[in-house]
Amino acid sequence: MSASFVASKLDPAKAILNEVCKAGDPWTGIVKKGQIFRILDLEGNQAVDTLFYNAEDSEERYSAADTIQKQGKLYLTTGSVLYSSEGRPMLTIIADTCGRHDTLGGACSSESNTVRYDLAKRPMHSCRDSFMHALQHSCHVHDRDMTKRDITANINFFMNVPVSPQGALSFADGISGAGKYVEMRAEMDILVLISNCPQLNNPCNGYNPTPVQLLIWNSN
Repeated sequence: MSASFVASKLDPAKAILNEVCKAGDPWTGIVKKGQIFRILDLEGNQAVDTLFYNAEDSEERYSAADTIQKQGKLYLTTGSVLYSSEGRPMLTIIADTCGRHDTLGGACSSESNTVRYDLAKRPMHSCRDSFMHALQHSCHVHDRDMTKRDITANINFFMNVPVSPQGALSFADGISGAGKYVEMRAEMDILVLISNCPQLNNPCNGYNPTPVQLLIWNSN
């Protein structure tokens, strides 16, 4: 998919939410239908593992398979529609200054760190750990009775996962930079679950996880 760079005209000073998610931390929040949600890469070359759920029914959630199939494209950028497990639009990317976001790389875990890298890597913090921490402790998900079964295929914003002609995946240096962002309009009330990836074993974060900024605007 060719990159589609579109800048936003929204003023951060008018955002109703403006928070920083530290390197390696989880984050959860609600984005109401019509609101705009921005993820901003503060220092560059950071991967942001993200899951989306219908805020009214968490059984309906982002579906990588539906999103890829309906668009016939592996990567996300401006104009991409993120579809749910019910085949309904969840969010639409309306601005993107990075140009490409991964749908296939998944979330790192202690198990995958062990298999891919070394047995000694098992205790290292991972995105799956962050997701689990958020499920157990966030007020946004506490009353939804969500468990590890709800952690499904995620989006990796800003992450560079090239796919070879033979279908092999690799984790490569990021293509993002400091201040680049992706911005989405919610097509339904959305529960957002983020792991600001702590991975140190491959170049997806430049071996240096960094914070990201999260903003929400009301619709005009």
